[in-house]
Amino acid sequence: MRKLTFLLRPSWVILAAVVAVFAYLCFTVLAPWQLGKNTSTSHRNQLIADSVDAAPIDITTVLGSSAADDSHTEWRKVTASGSYLPDSTVLVRLRHLDGAPGYSVLTAFRLDDGRLLLIDRGLVAAVDGSRPPPIPDPPAGTQRLEARVRMSEGITPGKDPSIQDGYRQVYSIDTTQEAAFLQQPLTPIPTGERGGYLQLDENQPGVFTPTPLPQLDAGPYLSYGLQWLAFGIMAPLGLGYFLYAEIRERRREKASTPTKPADPAPASTPAESPASESATATPPPAAALPNTEARLADRYGRGRD
Repeated sequence: MRKLTFLLRPSWVILAAVVAVFAYLCFTVLAPWQLGKNTSTSHRNQLIADSVDAAPIDITTVLGSSAADDSHTEWRKVTASGSYLPDSTVLVRLRHLDGAPGYSVLTAFRLDDGRLLLIDRGLVAAVDGSRPPPIPDPPAGTQRLEARVRMSEGITPGKDPSIQDGYRQVYSIDTTQEAAFLQQPLTPIPTGERGGYLQLDENQPGVFTPTPLPQLDAGPYLSYGLQWLAFGIMAPLGLGYFLYAEIRERRREKASTPTKPADPAPASTPAESPASESATATPPPAAALPNTEARLADRYGRGRD
């Protein structure tokens, strides 16, 4: 356990905390966020695909649907019989038509039973990219419309309704907001989360350029969600790898550190070390070591002079 005490250092504690928080967010926030968007987009695409060939139903059937069926209401094709409400035009700003600035045209529609619905009549191009064009009034009299149910977009914070260029203008399509702006009791269509409205199909009375349907593409949300799950797994694994590398490096440094030298041995005596004796002994005096030449002269006699 003493080998792992370095993990108590602030740098390692902070790194472990960051990895833990990141992995937690990957599994509980980021991945569910992307996977949830993929689920909702796939659900929307399926509803649109189912509605393409489905026969339209009367709007009163949708208005009387139970809360359990609300999530399947959006994009359903419906028919509505009644008449447009005069002087109820509202323009939605910041829309685009063929890549250019435009407006969505909203109008109230009174059903035969007296209930009022919000109708999206389609898109018109802006004049000079900044002003609404003259908006023709919808046809008078009884009309039979074919449309799709759409969910309200909600209210844009800080973007209040206003009157500009002679028209009521808003920044989003929201039944509750438009009801307050028009001072008319618009009936929200049940759509699961927020009250909905009707979006006209092409070739309908009073329609402009119909708002196009979304592309039936689930988008990259599934791959993004899987990536966040992978990141949540890889982060702890990466921390484990760095921990292993640190332990391995510490072991390598310990193995390469030289050991402490032993105490020097005591000086050996002449009897224990002959080589030392010959190296350190005091040489005998010159008289004790007769010269070789002198010994030969004593033995054989000196030569003649």
